[in-house]
Formats: sequence, C-alpha cells, structure tokens
Amino acid sequence: MAYQAVFKRYEMKYMMTGRQKKAVLEAMLPHMRLDGFGRTTIRNVYFDTDSYILVRRSIEKPVYKEKLRIRSYRQANAQDQVFIELKKKYDDVVYKRRESLTQLEVLEWLVRGTPFPKSTQIGDEIDYFFQLYQTLKPKVFLSYEREAFYALDGSDFRVTFDENILARQEELSLSRDVWGEPLAKEDRVLMEIKTSGGIPLWMTHVLAREKIYKTSFSKYGTAYVKMICKNQTEMAGKAFIA
Repeated sequence: MAYQAVFKRYEMKYMMTGRQKKAVLEAMLPHMRLDGFGRTTIRNVYFDTDSYILVRRSIEKPVYKEKLRIRSYRQANAQDQVFIELKKKYDDVVYKRRESLTQLEVLEWLVRGTPFPKSTQIGDEIDYFFQLYQTLKPKVFLSYEREAFYALDGSDFRVTFDENILARQEELSLSRDVWGEPLAKEDRVLMEIKTSGGIPLWMTHVLAREKIYKTSFSKYGTAYVKMICKNQTEMAGKAFIA
C-alpha cells in the first residue's frame, strides 16, 4: 500500500463525551468518509533517552519539540509493514516524516544498532536523531482505537477519534496484545483535527453548538506523568523511609 511520507499541518485536539462525538459525526456525514485504514487499533512504541529528555521538554510546551516512535495499524507480524516516524512541532505547525519497514527489519535495526536500513533523506534524519540523543531506547507502549476520516472536497482536512487510550512500560513490541493503564476517563473521546488550512464552517458550527473546546493533551506526556513520574516518586519515598 502506498503511503504518505511527509506531512506539514496544524493539529488541534478536543476532548469530548460520547454524546458530543455522535453530534460531530452527524455533522460530518455530508462532508467526510472513513479513510483507507478506517477503524483500527493503533500501536505505538515511543523512544526516549535514559533521562526522558524528549517528553520532559514536550511537557514544558516549548516553541520547538520533537519525538520518535514506531507505529503499526494492527498487531504486527514479522513481515507486516510498520512505520518509523520522526515528528516535530514548531510554532504550532506539525512536521511529520516517516519511513516504512517490515517489523523484522525494525527489530534487526534496533538490536544491531546499525544505520537505518533505507538510504533516504528521511533515513538519514532518523540516523542523525539517534546520534544526537545517544541513549535513545523504547520507553513506552501506547495504543488506542482510532476512527479516521478524510474530506470529500479533496482538501487535506482530516478528523480522527481516539478511544481506549492505554500505556505501559512492559512488552514494548508492536506484535504484542493491547493492554495498559488508561490515560483518559472511560467516557472520553479525543478528537484531532488535522489540516494545512482552516477549519470548515460546518465544523466550527458544531464545535460551538456542542461547546467542544480545544485542549492540550499529549498521549506520551500524560503517560509520563501518570506512570513514570509516579513510579519515580514512589521509589524515592521508599528510599527515604528505608
């Protein structure tokens, strides 16, 4: 399957209830359709340094931030296509560059620590990223159930809905089952609007009518605060008591 390798767009997030999601879906019916991936369970493995410098910088909301992850749109077998994604955000604009490998190629690349298997501009950028952050390792497995929609008017306007957002620090593999600690309330849905231009008038109307407001929600950042910081605090407390 052909895939888009380079993205430049705005990404806006909205946390909503199931009732509000239903209202948005009804408003979308004349304008949007499910994309080629449709309804999927997305698996991600996020990379970071030993000191978690990438996620800590992200939480501080700087003008520029970056992250690296591998992603699959289903439970990945050895020969299934997965994506290595380098994502950067500068001045509210998101730049995403990605390459595709098989799951087996990714595992061999990570275990051996050799240069990126594809000799491309994006592959060179990924290699440089690993050289810059010398202790990068898989740190968090993050999954969610996604519905993705594209615009019928031919624009790049896209909408996704993420539910059952889970994170863990064990079994950091795209070939594993989905399980982990919930990162949002059970009845909450994370909607993302992705576009290089403006938001259509019909969408602004439903957002205003349903009182759905833009929010700041980083999945990896939330996982860091709820799991890693919590564990570090508990360990420090035990050491103090001892």
